[in-house]
Amino acid sequence: MLFPSEAELIRSTIIAQIEEIAAQQKKTLAPLTDNLRLLESGLDSLCIAVLVASLDDRLDLDPFGSDGLQHFPVTLGEFIKLYENARH
Repeated sequence: MLFPSEAELIRSTIIAQIEEIAAQQKKTLAPLTDNLRLLESGLDSLCIAVLVASLDDRLDLDPFGSDGLQHFPVTLGEFIKLYENARH
């Protein structure tokens, strides 16, 4: 189990990267809530690919490289949880 500070660090890093990438790509973001569907966030597939690469560098985590990934996360909350669980 993650300590609250680890989970908070992962969450805040993901949110910050989403906001930074959206600004760089001139995208308007929907309010970032756990229930927000990634496809409705304002990010396109290129932005999401950049986000995943950036998070791999910043967090040193690659949750998509594991064999246990059943499906791509649909919501922002699922996306964040995927990274939190990859720390294990």
